[in-house]
Amino acid sequence: MSQHLPLLIELGTEELPVKALPGLAQALFDGIVDGLGKRGVAVDRGDAVPLHTPRRLAVLLPGVATEQPEQTSEVLGPYVNIALDGQGQPTRALEGFAAKAGVDWTALERTSDAKGERFVHRAVKPGAATAALLPEVIAEAIAAMPIPKPMRWGGHDYAFARPVQWLVVLLGSEVIEAALLGVKSDRMSRGHRFMHDKPVWVNTPGDYVDALRGAKVLVDPAERRARIAAEVEAAAATAGGNARITEDNLEQVVCLTEWPAAVLCGFEAEFLAVPQEALIETMEVNQKFFPVLDAGDKLTERFIGIANIESRDVAEVAKGYERVIRPRFADAKFFFDEDLKQGLASMGRGLSTVTYQARLGTVADKVARVAALAEAIAPQVGADAQLARRAAELAKNDLQSRMVGEFPELQGIAGRHYAVAAGEPGEIALAIDEAYQPRFAGDDVALSPLGKVLAIAERLDTLAGGFAAGLKPTGNKDPFALRRNALGLARTIIESGFDLHLRELLALARRAALSSAAGIAEKSLAAAKSDKERETADKLLKQTIAQRDGQAQEAVDELYDFIIDRLKGYYADKGVPATQFNAVAELRPASLYDFDRRIDAIGQFAALPEASVLAAANKRIGNIVRKAQEEGFQIPDHVQRGLLNHPAEAALAEAVEAAVGDTDDALHRHDYVQVLSRLALLRPQVDAFFDSVMVNAEDPAVRGNRLALLHRLHARFSAVADIGQLS
Repeated sequence: MSQHLPLLIELGTEELPVKALPGLAQALFDGIVDGLGKRGVAVDRGDAVPLHTPRRLAVLLPGVATEQPEQTSEVLGPYVNIALDGQGQPTRALEGFAAKAGVDWTALERTSDAKGERFVHRAVKPGAATAALLPEVIAEAIAAMPIPKPMRWGGHDYAFARPVQWLVVLLGSEVIEAALLGVKSDRMSRGHRFMHDKPVWVNTPGDYVDALRGAKVLVDPAERRARIAAEVEAAAATAGGNARITEDNLEQVVCLTEWPAAVLCGFEAEFLAVPQEALIETMEVNQKFFPVLDAGDKLTERFIGIANIESRDVAEVAKGYERVIRPRFADAKFFFDEDLKQGLASMGRGLSTVTYQARLGTVADKVARVAALAEAIAPQVGADAQLARRAAELAKNDLQSRMVGEFPELQGIAGRHYAVAAGEPGEIALAIDEAYQPRFAGDDVALSPLGKVLAIAERLDTLAGGFAAGLKPTGNKDPFALRRNALGLARTIIESGFDLHLRELLALARRAALSSAAGIAEKSLAAAKSDKERETADKLLKQTIAQRDGQAQEAVDELYDFIIDRLKGYYADKGVPATQFNAVAELRPASLYDFDRRIDAIGQFAALPEASVLAAANKRIGNIVRKAQEEGFQIPDHVQRGLLNHPAEAALAEAVEAAVGDTDDALHRHDYVQVLSRLALLRPQVDAFFDSVMVNAEDPAVRGNRLALLHRLHARFSAVADIGQLS
């Protein structure tokens, strides 16, 4: 009978790629578990997780069956009418089947299916030992790993992420023989490269983590993570500050160390005159250090490095880290000082020489379009139009700065600092920075009114210009990040509570982009030197003018739909069901803020006990009205009381009129929750109507009157959302 034993597989290597390390460890873990499962070997995973350090990938499972269960097989043979002759003797077909199965034909069993009775060979054989299966399982798991750039070494034809140095495979206390990637398995792991540079005996899988800990290796990434965080926080507290620990930086340091030790370091206070974002960027991205901030989240002159060793002379290690960072800080200070001498306004002169997009002109052309949009949007949201224009005119200037040239991630951030230094109003400086928000998934939208205006104007131009220039995303290709810009635009409008007419803004942005494109095409035509160049430029100019002056509604609708498509995922992440999203999207509200309010209302309505019945009824009503219209039936504009000849329709008519009257004001105020809550009270009358009244009466006048009543009810529900989508 099979028993369960712990399993350890450790693949030792040269230092693995930092960013790929967690994925490689997970892939090996999943490959081993799946490979065993595919072969029917029972696995007790418990709370096991992938283990890894820069020099090893390991799988440690608490319980694995020592053998497969019995293997049963069933092979279908010929049907009886073919397998036996008239005397009941085997034909050549049956004899051949029996010979292939390795048994006498009389040992075969029979089974039946839809075509009749047939012979079948059934066999049971013992399951294979897990020890015999493991080499193949490990080889398959390694072959399936997502290795970004496989390496070859030693003239061999096999490859891996880095050269392989050792292999440990233990099932219980027994070494499982395997030979992979040029190494043979044993029970000898390796300790820390510098503090325990010798083999480590692993008696059983259960001893593995402690044995390596004794050899100065923390093989569990969660343990290294906890140690790094604790030591960094303690070191920062010693310096009188708080450590800045980002998830990405922490993850990379975890993947760089086997025995992490925090080292408190410092730098000259004069560097603090540089924007702290540049210094933090250097520390975190280039050196994987942890900055120390004061109580106000301002950078101090202290930082923390993580050594992969317990040094006897920590001061020397600190000096080494400080020597590494000082030249980078000096460069940043030089760039900042030189940029201050130039000034933010003068930086903008160079934007006219930087191409934004061939058809849309230079960055300076884009700035002009965004400034006009910002000036138009600002009054609609209570912001100062002239400040909005000024902020937009300065927002891209830092692209010409030395600082952004060295640290592209500081776009906008550098501009904010230069605007402050130039004496620009604080709200303009802040807006220059916030125009880029949200910078990444999950980032906050701009907080200041002026920042929101710039963020909206910037994205409107990017989207309208991108579509006008034929840069619509296809598949995974989205070179101008139009999907991200669409979501950023929608989020900024919705989360800011701006009741803006989106189609009007898209039309304005589109016309401005095409006017730019037409001007650029005219210049190209004037500068053309050959007949071919003139022909090409003339064709492009005519196409652009036709786009600009033609029917714009279809193009604007395409842009609108593109933005709405991005909102599907946005609301799905908030837990909004697709049916509720579709119910609102069907109405295509002009304002995204209004869209959001309808989403909220339909969510509250869907939770009411009456919702499902009313949704089904509304869907039915919609189908009835649509069919009548398709048949050419003219539905009257008003309900005539004199034609209400059934108590149930009279009751519904009275209830609908009362509900319409009660919800007019709420609908005008966009209080959709109140509208739907009031309409939900109509369920008894709606139920009674459909239980008792035939809509398609023989009398055309009665039929038309009933259709008018249903149409009025349907229209009031549809003023909020297409609730039939909930059915």
